[in-house]
Amino acid sequence: MNSSILLKFQFILLASLFTLSACSKPAPVFHETVFTMGTLVEVTIVGADAKIAEEAYSAILDDFNYMHNTWHPWKPNALKRINSLLQTGAPFPIAPSIMPLIKKSQILSEQSQGLFNPAIGQLIKLWGFHQDNLDEIIEPPEGEDIQAFLKNLPKMSDVKFKGISMFGTNENIQLDFGAFAKGAAVDATIEHLKEFGIKNAIINAGGDLRAIGNKNGQPWRIGIRNPRADGIFAAIEISGDESVFTSGDYERYFESDGKRYHHIIDPRTGYPANKSRSVTVIHSNAATADAASTALFIAGPEKWHAIAKVMGIKYVMLIASNGDVHMNPAMAKRIKFTIKQPTIKLSNPL
Repeated sequence: MNSSILLKFQFILLASLFTLSACSKPAPVFHETVFTMGTLVEVTIVGADAKIAEEAYSAILDDFNYMHNTWHPWKPNALKRINSLLQTGAPFPIAPSIMPLIKKSQILSEQSQGLFNPAIGQLIKLWGFHQDNLDEIIEPPEGEDIQAFLKNLPKMSDVKFKGISMFGTNENIQLDFGAFAKGAAVDATIEHLKEFGIKNAIINAGGDLRAIGNKNGQPWRIGIRNPRADGIFAAIEISGDESVFTSGDYERYFESDGKRYHHIIDPRTGYPANKSRSVTVIHSNAATADAASTALFIAGPEKWHAIAKVMGIKYVMLIASNGDVHMNPAMAKRIKFTIKQPTIKLSNPL
């Protein structure tokens, strides 16, 4: 297991620490961690019968495996077949396993003014970020290749539906739900837990999570990673039904000639976005939070507020490339810094 996975595991553990009430009997806790969908996924269930918790965990493992095998953009599966067919421009039968992802991502892409754009899979591949082992990437792509792609930039609106068929209108389109699939998977598995009657649980996928209920009457305490040092930058408490997702330039990157290139590509330029270090958002829906954190990261300090408002995001913390922290007032009330308080730029309410 490489160092980045170990570091993520530390944050997963931090995100689910239990501080049980001294005045009540602690509820039973089920806790398991598994590597799936390219990251460590931690499942914590509180207050459920042990047998039900085991059955629910087994069921959501099946969910994760199915979604990983179906949604992976580069392995032989349903999504790869759809990508091949979309590039031909010819109609083909709608794929039920992929259609919900496409439909929701089209809405989110439009709301984000195209900053969240799962149609740029070929650009992601051009940079080499489609592969698991980034050590194999030696240098960034040629500027001419990037510009050639941008001349016919695919968008989610290039996927069309007609009756029981779908087709593509851009030969460059290649769907890659890397900035969205994890959130969609977390949503699906949380809903599955609810079907088992589970009321208190948290699913943490590599530091991104959705929690329902509480931990024996206390809120879940979540750590937000410091993008420029080891340890926690800030903490936040959540309860009820909320998702916390963070996009950062520290997660997947390679270095070439002394410069670091991260995986969050700005569709407008074809290069990694350079105005943010990380963005954390809170939303009831994990898929929306996942997509929004990417879009707001790309938007940067000047544009994030307008995009967040359209996407319906009520809580945002953006750490800019210069270290300043941009937040809306509602988020500022919930964030507790664990380091020396940084320079805060407070926006208007969302």
